[in-house]
Amino acid sequence: MESLSVALGSRSYPIHVGAGLIDRADLYRPYLVGGSAAIVTNEVVGPLYLSRVKQALAEARVTEIVVPDGEQTKTWQPLNRVFDDLLKAHCGRDTLIVALGGGVIGDLAGFAAAVYQRGVPYVQVPTTLLAQVDSSVGGKTAINHAAGKNMIGAFHQPKAVISDVATLDTLPERELRSGLAEVIKHGLALDAAFVDWLEKNIERLLSRDRDAMVHAVRRSCELKARIVAEDERESGARALLNFGHTFGHAIEAGTGYGAWLHGEAIAAGMVMAAELSLLMGHLKKNEVSRVRALLKRAGLPVAGPALAPERLMELMALDKKAAKGRTRFVVLESIGRAALASDVDATAVRRAIVAAPQ
Repeated sequence: MESLSVALGSRSYPIHVGAGLIDRADLYRPYLVGGSAAIVTNEVVGPLYLSRVKQALAEARVTEIVVPDGEQTKTWQPLNRVFDDLLKAHCGRDTLIVALGGGVIGDLAGFAAAVYQRGVPYVQVPTTLLAQVDSSVGGKTAINHAAGKNMIGAFHQPKAVISDVATLDTLPERELRSGLAEVIKHGLALDAAFVDWLEKNIERLLSRDRDAMVHAVRRSCELKARIVAEDERESGARALLNFGHTFGHAIEAGTGYGAWLHGEAIAAGMVMAAELSLLMGHLKKNEVSRVRALLKRAGLPVAGPALAPERLMELMALDKKAAKGRTRFVVLESIGRAALASDVDATAVRRAIVAAPQ
């Protein structure tokens, strides 16, 4: 097991990365102060891992909450189902919520923990690559609104993140590739040397090589933890982690949540953001080609859906990262160095969307 920390003073917490961690009672025990726990999972992950996590929590009184799978679960009705089950089980403010699943479960259970009885502790146990390298770290919790992704949410840091890379063995191929989009994003935005490593090792990751996967998860978490410690609530540097997301969230909203996996939308969004960076005079053509080539090798889309550029731009105008009424974009000044741009010409944005399929 390898461990690192998200440094947030009194709210600092560990991230554990390794194989076989999901069963380790010692990783949960420090947070079972009230003797009560509630495991929130879905109908796909539950049959695989729920009994194992319940056994690891054998010292506590455990409530099981199983919701449907899919992005449509990040809405008010499933959230209320979680609240109903917590209340029926008489779960108090000292109950530990365990988010067992991918990014949807992490966001849903984390948001439930943020607002149930004004806030209860929770632990993230991510079972997808995307969740292990991104959504489980940093305390962002949310549900979706018809007008936009993650529009209803709160910052609520977990007590710990337990990333068992052995759970990736049961991950469908499409989900694995989707998670690689966020791994690649961390390199493109923050670490050129990591991009070099990814270009050399992408096939090892696609084949689920255990050592390569541990390195990719750990390095992604290191990069994100550093940014979160610097800017917990996304007032500055943390927005750099959204490279590709302004375009990508618009793709998800425009196609209906779930039609495109999050990582697929972000991959196409990163190509659009790279094209925008080229148009703004930051990236060189060969660097844009490098972005496109790495995503292609990962089996990810490099072109957006059949939506009019104007429709995507309309959806991007609703982006919650907007500042002073203007959409903010994350662009690349070079591979491994992202920057925020808020005064971006709409014509350039449209040209970047159109250029992406080339």
